[in-house]
Amino acid sequence: MRIGFYPGCSLNGTSREYNESVKAIGKALGIDWVELKDWNCCGATAAHSMNKELSLALPTRILALAEKQGFQEIVVPCASCYNRLSVAQYELENNEKLKDDVLTVVGLPYLGTVKVLNVLQFIEKYILDILPDKIVRPFAHQVACYYGCLLLRPHKVLKFDRLEDPQSMDKIMSILGANPIDWAFKTECCGAGLSVSRTDLVGRLSGNILKDASEQRSGSCHCGLSDVSFQFGYASFYYQQAFDGTDNNTCAISNSSVRIGYRTFS
Repeated sequence: MRIGFYPGCSLNGTSREYNESVKAIGKALGIDWVELKDWNCCGATAAHSMNKELSLALPTRILALAEKQGFQEIVVPCASCYNRLSVAQYELENNEKLKDDVLTVVGLPYLGTVKVLNVLQFIEKYILDILPDKIVRPFAHQVACYYGCLLLRPHKVLKFDRLEDPQSMDKIMSILGANPIDWAFKTECCGAGLSVSRTDLVGRLSGNILKDASEQRSGSCHCGLSDVSFQFGYASFYYQQAFDGTDNNTCAISNSSVRIGYRTFS
């Protein structure tokens, strides 16, 4: 299967291992990820708070490139990137004047024909049925599935899963042999937009998520992520604890069911 792949900035930097895991899983499942040529940053998370035209032009250029390169669908692993591409598509679909203005800036034709998929959507659509046959080592652990804000909100735009109690990652993890726990923080904000300006707040918000996951467990716990930005928050929380001598984290972190799947299929 040949499908477009947009890694975004994070997967080539702070979340490189997520990129490696996605590609390794693709290889194991016969998926030919084809990275978009000449892709650019999508503008997350700063552009939309500074300049609306820029915040739409950046992801629109990516979508236009995907069309030009012949893709009908592109997989976008980073939740922030997925959100920005989806929002841009929605905004241009519903505002012709805005669309004309943005395309003047982009300088490329754009029809709005490319479907944007996050990793969970891709798994559900194409490989959910074959997962049981591909498992080599079941992931027999408790997991806290963390979706965050950006896979689900704004719900009228993304239309993905249940807003308050999403289940797609839980379902995938169950197939892989894990035991997803029932917890209240699966869609809590980790503060990723403030990662540079207010690291202290990000550390606190991310710490609250990890604390709740740890308190719900009995035995070892893994936190499955769908948002690469949460990794930064986790790092902020970890280093904050290291400096004040209160390192009580007992929950291992893995990027989504993809990184866990890498262990399961190999």
